[in-house]
Amino acid sequence: MDLGIAGRRAIVCAASKGLGRACAFALAREGVHVTLTARSADALEATAEEIRKATGVTVTVAPGDIATEEGRAAALAACPEPDILINNAGGPPPGDFHDWDRDDWIRALDANMLTPIFLIKATVDGMISRRFGRIVNITSGAVKAPIPILGLSNGARSGLTGFVAGLSRQTVKHNVTINNLLPGPFETDRLRKTMEGGAKAAGRSIDEEMDLRRKANPSGRFGEPEEFGAACAFLCAAQSGFMTGQNILLDGGAFPGTM
Repeated sequence: MDLGIAGRRAIVCAASKGLGRACAFALAREGVHVTLTARSADALEATAEEIRKATGVTVTVAPGDIATEEGRAAALAACPEPDILINNAGGPPPGDFHDWDRDDWIRALDANMLTPIFLIKATVDGMISRRFGRIVNITSGAVKAPIPILGLSNGARSGLTGFVAGLSRQTVKHNVTINNLLPGPFETDRLRKTMEGGAKAAGRSIDEEMDLRRKANPSGRFGEPEEFGAACAFLCAAQSGFMTGQNILLDGGAFPGTM
């Protein structure tokens, strides 16, 4: 299926590895020229070169922390008029809410709520004027089914979800859609990190813990980042202009709800 986005320009945040990297690859394979952001300049350039060799599109890098004003400015300077924006940032650490102070909450809000909002603010008017825009926020399956030890993430990402619910109904008449992708367990470094605590508490190795979690998922496995990237690319398609304000859950069936 031709998604109709060849030649478009995209900013993909936190794109050096994991789900962000998968989204960048999926868009590039559709002919989208991508600007990649991440904190590690070396890892970012390595990913950029892989995408260039595999797809032939123009790949620009903007190293920096997207959760800072400087990081956002660098990304926007590299791609001032994106047609596609993929918001993504690493989640805050797990823990007990009794241990989190105001600074912990502000860091979580900055990364997982305010940064996407500021990037949307900086780009959405241009998309409206060009009559095309696709914004995808990578949030978390915890938005639908909160995970107690990820309270910082639950709160910040749910705040972004509420904001998007209102704005997305205002922009869609201009062919600018805003949707959220909610990953469940995918084979990423972040997943291993979040499972370390459970493994330690149970006296198991991280590999044993991961195997048990795979078997507990209805699919019997974790998701592959490439599957996530493909879903992201579809939300960015020219044919996806009638879908907005949605929270698309990719979790192998782990969420047990009907709706």
